[in-house]
Order: sequence, then structure tokens, then C-alpha cells
Amino acid sequence: MKIIVCLKQVPSGAQVAIDPTTGSLLRTGVTSDINLEDKHAIEEALLLKEKHGGKVTAISMGPPQAEESLREALAMSVDEAILLSDKAFAGADTAATSYVLGSAINKLGKFDLIVCGKETSDGNTGQVGPQLAEYLQLPQVTYVRKVEIRGRTLRAERALEDGYELLETKLPAVITVTRQINVPRKATIDTIMYACRQKEVIVWTSDDLNVDRSRIGLNGSLTKMVKAFMPEPRKRAGEIFEGSTREVVGMLLQRLEQRHLI
Repeated sequence: MKIIVCLKQVPSGAQVAIDPTTGSLLRTGVTSDINLEDKHAIEEALLLKEKHGGKVTAISMGPPQAEESLREALAMSVDEAILLSDKAFAGADTAATSYVLGSAINKLGKFDLIVCGKETSDGNTGQVGPQLAEYLQLPQVTYVRKVEIRGRTLRAERALEDGYELLETKLPAVITVTRQINVPRKATIDTIMYACRQKEVIVWTSDDLNVDRSRIGLNGSLTKMVKAFMPEPRKRAGEIFEGSTREVVGMLLQRLEQRHLI
């Protein structure tokens, strides 16, 4: 099997800053990591490769520093890593991002499966996977919590709010996975050293992809940011109860009842 994983480098924790002019995230000087759902996507691709054989290629669109996340993917045992990096890609919304990713996947040639995380922590839109499937004209299954492949058929459990549904589709296809699907492996010191010293991260620019420049970056985005700002943290007044455990519990229950919380 030839499996492609799309991953994104996102700011770690709450380290999020916004450009007040463009509304885009500021990534320079910010500690970043692979988006958590994308780590589960990498793991599932590796598990499928271990079961069925083949090759796993990781692709990411981002600034040069995103190479760090692709190195981590290589250390997890991904076979090939490709970074799509060009100033012309900057400020892209999900549609422009999906177009660039799809163009890179078309350049790679024949494949069997594309695996994405269900959403990213910096955007939370869940749109890139479905938009990528639409661009490539492939069947898609989103919010996958379990997947198996039999021949050229993919069978998946799709998570719902109150249960799940079973879906089948023919390959090639696109799936987006949830955190329920697996536990991502951790890279070891040896695999990290090997990935840094022996493996290559291939870099493609807009010229390498021969993309339509009217569809990439900020100018090629279908959505426009009108205003962006960081909300001020709300300060909440606290109340400290004193007394014995029984008295404190009683006062707490009384406050909760007054506020109609219980």
C-alpha cells in the first residue's frame, strides 16, 4: 500500500499570536509541535503499513521550521517526508491549503489512502480532509475511530455523538481520524538521530507544483479575515470557605443551589 499522511505543525499549548493586519497566526519564534490528531494519523498509517506492507509518505505545508515536525514523523518510522514551503503559500485558508496539498499528492502519483487528523488545534475547522477529498474527487470517511482494509475495500467506524456508524468504500480514499483510533508511538533517541542524520526532508515550492497562483496563499483564499483579536482573560472573583470538612461541604452545596447549578 502507498499511504499519504497530511500533517500540520501548530503552536504548542496556548502560545498563539495573531497578525492584526492579515488575521493569520504568527509562527516565528513560537514553540511548535505536530498537531495531536495528526500524530494519530501518522500512527494509523504506520500500523496499516506494518499489516499490509508498502510505504508511508508525510506531507506538510508550512514555513521552513515545519521541517522539525516532518523529522519527528520520520523518527516515528515514516518512509518519506515532503515539505511544501513557499512565501506564496502564506496566509492560506483551508481551501487554498487543500489545493496545494492536492497538487503535491497529484505530483506524487498513484496512492491507495490519504490519512488526515480530523482537525487542527489552531483552526478547529475539520475542513482540510474533506476539501482535499473533494479536490481529488475521492470518497471520504471523517471522524474515523477504527479502520480495516480488505483487498481494495476500506471499512471504517465513524464516531458520532451518541454512537458510531459502519461505512465501506473502495480505495483510493481519504479518511480523517480521531484520537480514539490508536496511541501514537514515541520516537526513540536512536530513531531521532537516524532521522536527523540519514533521512531527507524534500522541499517543494510553488514552482515545483506548477500551481495556479490565483488559488494559493492569502490572495487565493476563499475566506477573508475581517478582524482578529486576542480576548482579554476574564478575571473571576473567588470565595474561600473555612471550617470543618462537613461545614465547608455544606456551604459549597448551598452556593451551588443558590446558583441553580444543582
